[in-house]
Order: sequence, then C-alpha cells, then structure tokens
Amino acid sequence: MEERIIVFVNGQRVELYRGMKVKHALIALDQRLYEAVLEGETMVVDHRGFRLGLDGTLHAGARITTHPNSSP
Repeated sequence: MEERIIVFVNGQRVELYRGMKVKHALIALDQRLYEAVLEGETMVVDHRGFRLGLDGTLHAGARITTHPNSSP
C-alpha cells in the first residue's frame, strides 16, 4: 500500500500521507485557505457538493473545493 496519496484542492494537485485530513490538504496548498475555513469565511465541499469538516478523511484522487461561506 502506498504511503502517499494524491488529492486535488481547487483543481490543484496535493500530495499527502495516507490518513491525513481535509485540514492538511488545505494547509499543504495554502495556509490562508485553512485559516479562512477556521474563521468561517470559507467552506469546503467534495466533488458532489457535500460540505466537509476540517477533520474529514480523504482518499486517493479526492477532489475538494473551497467556496465563500454564505451562511450567517
């Protein structure tokens, strides 16, 4: 089994160790994305449009995107 996996954040390739979470993918791409989610300014969704938490697990080939949070 490979120790590393490839995921895509906002269309950009990110290499992570297996078992890492959504927060790790955001940090690997851009620390500011992670901070924006923490502050509630941004949300993360999967390829089907389902919202993900920062502790959500990722699988090889996962595609996640960030969007401005329109919730109050």
